[in-house]
Amino acid sequence: MNLEPVEEAATTPTVGALKEHKILFYRNPMRADVTSPTPAKDEMGMDYIPVYADELAATQTEVPGHAGFTLSTEREQLIGVTRGKVELRDLNTDIRTVGQVAYDPDLYQTIIEYREALHHEGAEAVTGAAALRLRQMGLSDEMIQKLADPGHDPKNLLLPGKEVWVYAQLYEYEVDLVQPGQSVSVSAPSVPGRIYTAKVAAVDPILNATTRTARARILVATPDESLRPGMFVHVNLEIPLGKKLAVPFDAVLDTGENQIVFAVKGAGTFDPRSVKLGRQADGYYEVLSGLEAGEEVVTSANFLIDSESRFRSALAAFGKKLPPSATP
Repeated sequence: MNLEPVEEAATTPTVGALKEHKILFYRNPMRADVTSPTPAKDEMGMDYIPVYADELAATQTEVPGHAGFTLSTEREQLIGVTRGKVELRDLNTDIRTVGQVAYDPDLYQTIIEYREALHHEGAEAVTGAAALRLRQMGLSDEMIQKLADPGHDPKNLLLPGKEVWVYAQLYEYEVDLVQPGQSVSVSAPSVPGRIYTAKVAAVDPILNATTRTARARILVATPDESLRPGMFVHVNLEIPLGKKLAVPFDAVLDTGENQIVFAVKGAGTFDPRSVKLGRQADGYYEVLSGLEAGEEVVTSANFLIDSESRFRSALAAFGKKLPPSATP
């Protein structure tokens, strides 16, 4: 068979291509900020990686100080990159707090004032004020309506006998998660091994200005009267958040100003994203914006990937600052 001629352009790179692929310096394989003007090895004996002029054209992103870039499969394995999925999940969270078996003479006094006002003509203003105080003290409208029944013993809201009221403290960011009717488990250090199941009856509508907490009122059945007024208890509420778009907790880097993840595109291309996140639950964050279902994200070696992204952004900025005559 006759030999075929090979065009010179196919074998000889152009002068421009030689310039583009010129080595600028070498950098540590594990620390992008450590560089050398000549070939070198790190403390583990690994060769420094050459940085070429064409790497100055890093892809800029909406994340300040970061740039997109591509890594080979071998390099990903070297630094231990793992990936996770962004997907819809049923998320659940727990609220673990402390409480006290209620003994509330002020509540009882307000109940008495309210009931007395109900039976006096022309006392609508007093009745309304007493009802408002009861709401502020955590009673629901249903509870207040029961108090209007002459046959209802008001002491039941203070010392219900075979049942007790537990006041559990909720932080400001937890209040919206707790609703009447939710299941609760209660335990007391003074009654080891015993778990009481109960339900939330009401939540204070007003926060304590000093502690920034609100009380949840929980009615707990105690047939053996093992819980007594004044006892301290532990309270656990399991809160279903529903189906949410979620990203693994380990995928998120919190800089203090931004929350960043690295989305993986195609063959090892990493794209820094600024995301808005909701609640944390079950090892995941709820995603409010910045990611879509089905995307892959980096879940380990995030700090090394972040370092690489910052390095590529710095390279791009360096390239823009070079005058035309100084461009490699």
